[in-house]
Amino acid sequence: MSFEKTLSRRSFLSFSAVTAASALTGCASTAGPPPYATAQPVVMRSPVNMFQAPQTPGDAELAVMYGPIEDGGFLIPAVPYQQIDPRFYRQQVVDPTGQAPGTIVVDTPSRFLYLVQPGGTAMRYGVGIGREGFAWQGSGVIQWRQRWPRWKPPNEMVARQPELAKYSIENGGMEPGLKNPLGARALYIFSNGEDTLYRLHGNPEWRSIGKAVSSGCVRLLNQDIIDLYDRVPNKAPVVVLQ
Repeated sequence: MSFEKTLSRRSFLSFSAVTAASALTGCASTAGPPPYATAQPVVMRSPVNMFQAPQTPGDAELAVMYGPIEDGGFLIPAVPYQQIDPRFYRQQVVDPTGQAPGTIVVDTPSRFLYLVQPGGTAMRYGVGIGREGFAWQGSGVIQWRQRWPRWKPPNEMVARQPELAKYSIENGGMEPGLKNPLGARALYIFSNGEDTLYRLHGNPEWRSIGKAVSSGCVRLLNQDIIDLYDRVPNKAPVVVLQ
């Protein structure tokens, strides 16, 4: 199904309807962020022309975009971008969402995340999404963000995977670092003033981009989440489409 049909035919479940299941998400943390003001749902508008082919970055640009980065005392290794489908490279495209500038739109069927920009364009990133049974949709707002976050798997996940007990909430979670499942950055999605436990976050596993493998959250390459993190305005609205 095309993205345009997805926009026109699929309605959104509110985050309140999925919050009860949010404890299942493996990337979630149930502690940390303070409360914020109530998030206002985002209503999708008619998309603009989406059929203009984007200009894929060249090798020289890609080598810089996905080269090694020293950040926060960690050396993020280069991504072997030649082994990733080129459509998932970070690139500026014609905005297919019709949303206001500053809005994040996650198109889960196509494995894309868009950050809408002024002038009818958007930054597009390839993402990995939640596997069957953990997928979610709805609207919210980015109310909290963190560089090199700790990972605190919820108790339900620890019960299923006892080997994660050392990273439990009670034990303070996993230290930030290159092996941390949340990667270099995390953007926390709230709805109606409450943490939904869903995040947009970095990821050390480049092979997961374009696939449905995570436990609910939306994962990007570490180089891409750093780029997105620096571009996203405070309290940016978020729309996730199934």
